[in-house]
Amino acid sequence: MKDLLVGTLLVMTALFAFQSCQNDSEAISSDAVPLEVISQLEEMGFNPDGIEVVQEGYRIERDIIVTHDFLKGDHDHDHSGKGKNTKQYSTNALVSTGGSRTITVYMPAASTGRGKKTSGFNANYIAALDEAISRFNAEGLELSFQRTASSNADIVFTTLSKRDERRGVLGSAGFPSNGNPYDEIKMNTQIDSRFGYSTNAIATVIAHEMGHCIGFRHTDYFDRSLSCGGQPSNEGPAEPIGANHIPGTPTGFSAESWMLACSGGGDRPFNNDDKTALDFLY
Repeated sequence: MKDLLVGTLLVMTALFAFQSCQNDSEAISSDAVPLEVISQLEEMGFNPDGIEVVQEGYRIERDIIVTHDFLKGDHDHDHSGKGKNTKQYSTNALVSTGGSRTITVYMPAASTGRGKKTSGFNANYIAALDEAISRFNAEGLELSFQRTASSNADIVFTTLSKRDERRGVLGSAGFPSNGNPYDEIKMNTQIDSRFGYSTNAIATVIAHEMGHCIGFRHTDYFDRSLSCGGQPSNEGPAEPIGANHIPGTPTGFSAESWMLACSGGGDRPFNNDDKTALDFLY
């Protein structure tokens, strides 16, 4: 459950939901968030600073969506079959693979009809999604991804609201639930035209949000300033949602990790620590 700001990869990795054609009033002041919700988010292991009300529920950490259903559920479970006490960091809730599982992904293509452009993504985004998928599938995991032409997919891409696009949000997503990946990823449709990202840089943003969908927290969740700059900022305590250190990865800063909270907008394929983390979990 996370959003990406320009130059920033924000996790929204399994608690997010998104829909196309959202209106500009989607985000509301944190003053409208009930105190009991703020307390619940803190108990779940999130830092509610800067929380916003959105259509799906609440947005925290800039790119993570926490849905109303997620707040109602019990998420202190590991569905990977490999044990949750696994510094790359994962949530307690992972995707159940059963030894082998293919996750289908749908990204609608933009088209023009009667002088109007439909809501969707241009060829750069389609190519970037294919690149992101190839990065995961090249690792030989128990979990693989496949792009499909059917909107009845495990993960569906939709466009961010115009308001969020103007604010520079790049993308957002959520965390797994009940052994399934988070089912939606919202993306800014102007990452290439407005911000000048290459196809591979867009692939990095997409792969980051896909990482949230399968249970990865930000690599530097404990201090976002390591990749974002500014004052030290912890995204929240580890439990009960989980920020489990993955064996074989650094407990400190992992430079160029695809799951760092912020990015300079370049291409970041999986580094060795990322590959170790993916292989351990899946």
